[in-house]
Amino acid sequence: MPYRVLLTGATGFVGTAVLRALHGSVAADGRAVVVRALTRAPAGGSPEPSGTEWASADFTDPASLDGLAEDVDAVVHLASRIAGSEAQCEAVNVQGTRALVREARRAGVGRIVHLSTSAVYGPGPHDGIRENEIVPAPVSPASRTRLAGEAYALAADGVVLRPGLIQGAGDRWVVPALAELRQRVPARWGDGPARLSVVDVADLARLIAALARAPRAVASGIYHASHPVPVHSADLLAELTALGVLPPVSREWTWEQCLRRLRETPGRMSERQFALLATDHWYRSEEIWRLAQCPAGPGPLARLADSAPWYRAHLDTLADA
Repeated sequence: MPYRVLLTGATGFVGTAVLRALHGSVAADGRAVVVRALTRAPAGGSPEPSGTEWASADFTDPASLDGLAEDVDAVVHLASRIAGSEAQCEAVNVQGTRALVREARRAGVGRIVHLSTSAVYGPGPHDGIRENEIVPAPVSPASRTRLAGEAYALAADGVVLRPGLIQGAGDRWVVPALAELRQRVPARWGDGPARLSVVDVADLARLIAALARAPRAVASGIYHASHPVPVHSADLLAELTALGVLPPVSREWTWEQCLRRLRETPGRMSERQFALLATDHWYRSEEIWRLAQCPAGPGPLARLADSAPWYRAHLDTLADA
């Protein structure tokens, strides 16, 4: 029998990277890993890699998950709704997660890895906090419902991961948001470099894959899952500029000047989202990498050169739209 991993959100930004990390790998007991990948598209109509067991499911229809955890060794739950109304997010992030965990427990699955987000902590600044050090205070429907969904994974002795900013090819939020903000606020931001929790999607995928197939399950709980070394916002912007992803700036504005310009220049990004990217949002993350025995890698800045061509092409497409 192969070592079978049920992967939700398999065609999303993180899910695609996790599927790649698991494909062709071997579990700790020597069994070949087979991924049962869930997508809303009909089974068989999904992209490579070949050899994956594709299955269709809709998290707004809990009955569609029935039987999908049969013969599964680990569940990796990445699917979530990150925009929409409270009811829309509730249907996927809470009720969908509840149904998936119920199916996993029915099938006797002994390992659940659940992807959440550090956005559940709400507005910062947060400077080097550890898990359970502050009470979550989510402010958006997506964050509130993702926090609520965590409870079902924890009740089933699962591992809950809270990464910060996730970058890499396929990222349609972090670097595109920085590009918009650089255009609206064309200066160096704030009164000093903020420290941010960032992780490259390929490194996060390696971590998730390691947790899914490790010899023993990591103890159930909540873990921060960014790269252990925080990134200074000024260094992130400088590297993106050096790679030709963002335009250069020469002015230096105080935080109040930045906020004034943001308010004067309408756009998609809110003041709260600007603060998320320009002020301290750093969450200590070394513990999960140690427990998973997974090297964290050289860090997000070192990975940007690989994803820069994708970012340049994507931003050009947005500019032409």
